[in-house]
Amino acid sequence: MNDSYSGKNGKVKVMYVRNNEDNNDNRKGGDRRQNSDSRKSDNRPFGKGRDQGDRRRGNERPVRSGDRSPWRTISRPEGESLSPEHQGISGKSNIDPEQLRRQRLEETRIYGENACQAMFQNRPDAIVRAWFVQSVTPRFRDALKWMAANRKAYHVVDDEELSKASGTEHHGGVCFLIKKRNGLDVETYLQQAPVKDCVLALENVGNPHNLGAIMRSCAHFGVQGVILQDTALLESGAAVRTAEGGAEHIKGIDADGFTAALNQFRNQGYTIVTTSSHKGSTTLAQATLPEKMVLVLGQESDGLSDSIWEDGDIRLSIGGTGRVESLNVSVATGIMLAEWWRQNKI
Repeated sequence: MNDSYSGKNGKVKVMYVRNNEDNNDNRKGGDRRQNSDSRKSDNRPFGKGRDQGDRRRGNERPVRSGDRSPWRTISRPEGESLSPEHQGISGKSNIDPEQLRRQRLEETRIYGENACQAMFQNRPDAIVRAWFVQSVTPRFRDALKWMAANRKAYHVVDDEELSKASGTEHHGGVCFLIKKRNGLDVETYLQQAPVKDCVLALENVGNPHNLGAIMRSCAHFGVQGVILQDTALLESGAAVRTAEGGAEHIKGIDADGFTAALNQFRNQGYTIVTTSSHKGSTTLAQATLPEKMVLVLGQESDGLSDSIWEDGDIRLSIGGTGRVESLNVSVATGIMLAEWWRQNKI
């Protein structure tokens, strides 16, 4: 407890703390006398009286007049910190808030049975913590054994608790807290690129369900690299679940400047292929797709910006009835990747 009063040096804080040394002295030298006094004043045997009950519960009896008090007072100027002098807990966390914030930025939650199984098969060391409902645990037997052996925390919870842990009701019975992967820069990707390579570039595509479907198509057709302004979007829970395990086979490529990144690929022999549903272009059925290309698609509503569209070495569209304005970006991606695979991989 603490209080304050005004003294010669201004307002002063007063804090009352337990004096352990005095209390220990009382117990060593004064316990016998105090117990004797207590029995005289309490006409009940010690074994059935308040003293034994109080001590069993860990409570202290009120200090009588003449006893040495186990409390002492200390005072400090008001502006000075009131740290406890008994080496106890001050009540404030010792965790650095900035460190905690950085740690949270480096982690993400993924969910869905196929997504988490693929995560465990490819990057088990990235798992920080896991939650399961009982019904899926038999199918995650190997993962549970591995986590127990490697001291990774996991919890078997009910559906409601898992919804809280994952942040969604569509968790599929499992949720992993994982360390995020960092995106690659263009130079690093190019050093390990295959001879026949299609890289996907997405301008302002941010819907996680579309990104998940795109990653699934990329994994199916052997596309590894995906250029984005923010590669962390590929690690969102909804995107990873929609990818159904495909996210583990995708490498995000950071593009600080979208045009500059495309030019770096062009300088390494890649053909830049831009797409549009309503601008004049070659239809996909008439096009010959090169072995090394960057396929560029735009945001869900407006498509590619004019500057990116015009920067393409080849400009494509997908022919159709015209009854709808355009295809969903994930559907368009799948169709174009299938054609590239047909021409260059089969």
